[in-house]
Amino acid sequence: MKSLNELSDGQLREKIAKVRCFLLDMDGTFYLGDELFEGSLDFLKAVQASGRSFAFLTNNSSRGTEHYIKKLAAMGVFIGEEQMLSSGQAAAMFLLREYEGKRVFLLGNESLRAEMERFGIEIDQKDPEIVLIGFDTSLDYPKMCAVCDFVRAGLPYIATHPDFNCPTETGFIPDIGAIIAFIEASAGRRPDLVVGKPHGEIVRAATERTGLRAEEMAMVGDRLYTDIKTGLDHGLLSIMVLTGEGTIEEIEKTGIEPEVLVQRLADLIPYL
Repeated sequence: MKSLNELSDGQLREKIAKVRCFLLDMDGTFYLGDELFEGSLDFLKAVQASGRSFAFLTNNSSRGTEHYIKKLAAMGVFIGEEQMLSSGQAAAMFLLREYEGKRVFLLGNESLRAEMERFGIEIDQKDPEIVLIGFDTSLDYPKMCAVCDFVRAGLPYIATHPDFNCPTETGFIPDIGAIIAFIEASAGRRPDLVVGKPHGEIVRAATERTGLRAEEMAMVGDRLYTDIKTGLDHGLLSIMVLTGEGTIEEIEKTGIEPEVLVQRLADLIPYL
């Protein structure tokens, strides 16, 4: 495991010098709830001053990208749509590439439906050709029966991301991983493809969006099993912050070791 204290200035600068774009996790990395971490804005300014770029990358498909853009704007961070990538958007990009023109059954919030329709994807809840599930906070029993019927029938089955729980200011709530487990128990299948971190499809979406190769990007986040594993598995520089869920004890327990470990984003500023 490498931290700023364990890497020489030269070693760290060499690693950072290869990075043209920082992919940033959001809650627990850049902010917590509605509060920016100290130094987060300064980090963005330093990234831009160095001639590099950044983009926010989230697994949470229960919200559309417009929600995140507005949330960041309320914190004084103003970004364009090209700087916000969700697992929902990455799923839409995959569907357009691999299943163009196919009808999609969607298990998801209205915001995810709107995202799909903006990409030109046809949503058909009665006679679909593909099943796509997201983090649906409007879930009810009829929806669960319908999705299980279509999965059981053998339709291609895609999930936006794998997270079992979603952190909130009051604790955790069941995320899409719990929905996947429900469907598996009833229909006997797991998704044919999971899009979001730590899986490769969201990295492919990021490379398409930025025009960069994976090795020219860094994945910065607080979760070992999503953010850090994304970097380690797909060739991005993995940078972990200790402002969110992940801990040093968890690193020791899991054996998932980030290439760079810092307390917070602002600790990277002197090395940009």
